[in-house]
Order: sequence, then structure tokens, then C-alpha cells
Amino acid sequence: MALRDPQAGRDRLDGPDARRGPERSAADRVLALLGAFDDAHRSLTLTALARRAGLPLATAHRFAAKLTEWGALERRADGRYEIGLRLWEIAVLARRGVGLRQAALPFMEDLYEATHENVQLAVRDGLETVYIELISGRSAVGVRTRVGARWPLHATGVGLALLAYAPPSVVAQVCAAPLRRFTERTIGDPALLRSVLADVRTSGVAVSERQITMDAVSVAAPVRGPDGRAVAALSVVVPVREGRAALLAPAVRVAAQGIARSLPPVL
Repeated sequence: MALRDPQAGRDRLDGPDARRGPERSAADRVLALLGAFDDAHRSLTLTALARRAGLPLATAHRFAAKLTEWGALERRADGRYEIGLRLWEIAVLARRGVGLRQAALPFMEDLYEATHENVQLAVRDGLETVYIELISGRSAVGVRTRVGARWPLHATGVGLALLAYAPPSVVAQVCAAPLRRFTERTIGDPALLRSVLADVRTSGVAVSERQITMDAVSVAAPVRGPDGRAVAALSVVVPVREGRAALLAPAVRVAAQGIARSLPPVL
């Protein structure tokens, strides 16, 4: 008997993984189901989950049941699926997450107390920035980031700080790809991006003004390991105001250096 999903048709079913191809392994299918979720699709009906994962409905149902039993997924009373807490328990074991956060939080808290604005910590994963910690207050300027969010390296303060100290091959890949624009101020020219990265390496601070939203400026600094590579980046995001970035730059740079000195040796 065919499986029926009472919520069918209520989701947008055009996810990036909605494709058919050669028979995939069990691991591939599990990863496809988990990868079907993103910031815009935090809960999915069975039909939407199958479509976005590129799986037959019966296959998606079978694997989703196993993932729910294990705790990787949770099934709500209305039948929709969400990511389960078991994945969070595993994610916090990531070496670049826990060790960095523990080292960084005291310095992030100091920056927050001084500014009462958004203080962010991020790492590079391939050609993207991944945010692993965020402190924000009710009166802080609005930001579009969250813990776990991914953003292009060229557009954010932390991304520029990470990219400036990334291997040349990474910089070449970023410059060779289309540079996504979020506002009219977002860097869209590879030559300009290379010039900005050179300035970051000279000053030790990256400033991203109005690149994500037109009312905010991010002041960031790399957290550099013993070999000089940037293992993370720290930023403060504040409302655009004349001279504010220059005033914050020394404090952000010193805080990033403090985090670097506090890093566990295995990081």
C-alpha cells in the first residue's frame, strides 16, 4: 500500500538535493535525509523530506523511522520531521567547536560588556564561514547570523579575517567563483577582494561595512595558531557610525590575541 502524507503539497519541494541518480549506499541516503534540512527548512513533511533528499517516499520513510528511533530526527505530533537533539550532542564534541568556545568565551564576554553589541566567533569550513558562538543583547543591532550558520567568506568581517590568512589556493578559489552580493556594498570584484585581504594582513583587522545589511559594520580579527594560520575569527557587529570601527579595532585585535594564547595545544 502506498504511503500517504497528509501534509503533502504544503512545503516547497524544490530543494537542492532533489535529484535522481545511480543507486546510493545506505550512508548516502542517511546523509541526504539529514542534508535536506537547512535554515529555511527546519521542519519537513515526509513528502518534502523525500523530495529534497532525492529518495523514493517509501525509502525516506524507512530511513527517517530509523533516524527518529536513534534520535537524529524528531517527529512532531503533526507528522513533520525536525533535527533531533542527538545530533547536537555529537556536534558539540567537534574539536574546533568546544575547545575554541571554551577559550574564547571569557574574551567574548568582555567585548560584550564593553559594547553590548553582537560578539561572534567563527571558523572556516572550505569556502564558507561557520559561526560557532554568538553573544547578543536585546538592544544590539540586528544580524542575520546564528550559531551553525554558514556565510560566504568574502562578505563578512570574520570571513575576511579568515580568508586573509587562508592558503593561497583557497583565496584563488574564492576569487574564481562568483562573489555573491547581499547589498550594494558587498565586495563583488576579485581584484578589490585581494586588495582588502592585503590590508587585513597589514592591519590585523577586517572591517565589513554594510556588506550584509546596510545598518551594520563588523570589526573582526583572526585568532591565529602557532603556525600563523587563522584557526578562527572574532568580531563585533555594531551600528554604522562614523569612526566606530576604528575605535573598536584595537579591542577586537587584543581579544583575538588573548584567545590565541588560551587555545588548547591540540587545536
